[in-house]
This record gives sequence, structure tokens and C-alpha cells, in this order.
Amino acid sequence: MIATLAIVTALLLVGTSEWPQIGMVQVIILILVIGIGYTIYSEWLNTVVRQSWTYAPAMPLMPWLGTGLAPLLQWIVVPLLAMKIARQNSH
Repeated sequence: MIATLAIVTALLLVGTSEWPQIGMVQVIILILVIGIGYTIYSEWLNTVVRQSWTYAPAMPLMPWLGTGLAPLLQWIVVPLLAMKIARQNSH
């Protein structure tokens, strides 16, 4: 759901009728900003404010954020792969 909202928002804000052939970089950047921003906020809210869950001891944390490395990497790797596939399939 978060990924869908990030993609739709990015396309509405910076997408063009020629997307994905033109404007892919702007869409990807905005998807990453939305996804990573939401992840940092959500994980802070749930681990610090609500204390509804905690990270497993094995989860590497980003020292300056306290956010788990795996959720952040998911928001980098998955959207980049998805956009690569979208671009390849659009030709």
C-alpha cells in the first residue's frame, strides 16, 4: 500500500505523458524520498513513541536514525528494480 501510494504520488507530481521513457529519474527520486521518509517516521513512531515493537538484536540500526537497515534498504533496492523493469517493458 505504501509503495503504491508513493508511486502514484510521484507520478502525479512529476510524471509526464512520456513516462517512463522521459522523467524516470525524477519519479524514482520522489518515490525514494516518500518511501524512506515514511519508513523513518513509521519506525520511529512504533519503536520510540508507541513502543509497540522493537527490533531484533540481530537487526543492524542506522546510528543517526535508529531505524533498521533492512527496511531502508528495501526502499532503495525494490523501487529501483521495479522502475528498471517498468522502463524495460515500456520499449
